[in-house]
Amino acid sequence: MGTPLESRTEQAEELVDRLEEAYPDSTISLRYANRLELLIAVILSAQCTDERVNKETKHLFEKYDGPADYANAPQDELAEDLSSITYYNSKAGYIKDSCEMILEEHDGEVPDTMDELTELSGVGRKTANVVLQHGHDVVEGIVVDTHVQRLSRRLGLTEEEYPEPIEQELMDLVPEGYWQQFTHLCIDHGRATCTARNPDCSDCVLADICPSEKGDSEIDLASGEPW
Repeated sequence: MGTPLESRTEQAEELVDRLEEAYPDSTISLRYANRLELLIAVILSAQCTDERVNKETKHLFEKYDGPADYANAPQDELAEDLSSITYYNSKAGYIKDSCEMILEEHDGEVPDTMDELTELSGVGRKTANVVLQHGHDVVEGIVVDTHVQRLSRRLGLTEEEYPEPIEQELMDLVPEGYWQQFTHLCIDHGRATCTARNPDCSDCVLADICPSEKGDSEIDLASGEPW
């Protein structure tokens, strides 16, 4: 197995340094033209690939223009427009309800605080963090998606299992100036190399410092299960 650095802070900083070199152009992969489109795309991305979301929103954003269009749309019709997305019925409801609240309580504008965003239907801390970072240039946390969750546990940065406590630990380890980029680096590496089921440890730039490294370690620290 790889040998982690002496402290978790050093481990996190080394992860950022190496992944920045490996993925110099790392950034958000969802496509959007404004804050509302970003919010909708992130709601749709829950348990669904960004690639699928981008394919679906291409026609969605042509049909609906602004929160009133979504709020006034029949929910069955909106759901049908999202039918290739996982949990499309629920997500149609989230989008419709959120747009109604945006119109009624925020003058038609996507709110710019964590508290206000998480009051919207279907919006948790992860979604709110993405909207704040990429829609409002406000970075007050780390987006913990499945890739960040997996890599953070595999690399020994946390033993927590759920996104919010993982985020709190990472905020103490990752330099604040890298909170936003940390997520994108983990996503790129998670897609390219450190996949959930069969990570390519032999071609991983982090293998020598990874306590889950498949060549020697018997346990995947992300899942707690044997390899």
